[in-house]
Amino acid sequence: MARPKRFHKMIRIGPVEVGTYRDDRGREKHTAACTAPRCGFSTDYADRSAAELAARTHHCAP
Repeated sequence: MARPKRFHKMIRIGPVEVGTYRDDRGREKHTAACTAPRCGFSTDYADRSAAELAARTHHCAP
C-alpha cells in the first residue's frame, strides 16, 4: 500500500497551491494543483521553479 504524500513548503498562487514532498525513493518532488471547483489541474515537477511557473500561468477553463 502506498504512503500518503506529506506536503511541506506550501504556498498559494491564485487558486493554485504548490507543495513539496518526498517520493518513495526519497527524491524531492513539487506539485502544483488548482483548488477551483471542477478544474482538475494537478501536475508533478522535478524542481520548485517549474511548479511555481505552472501555478502563475495556469488559467481554469470557463
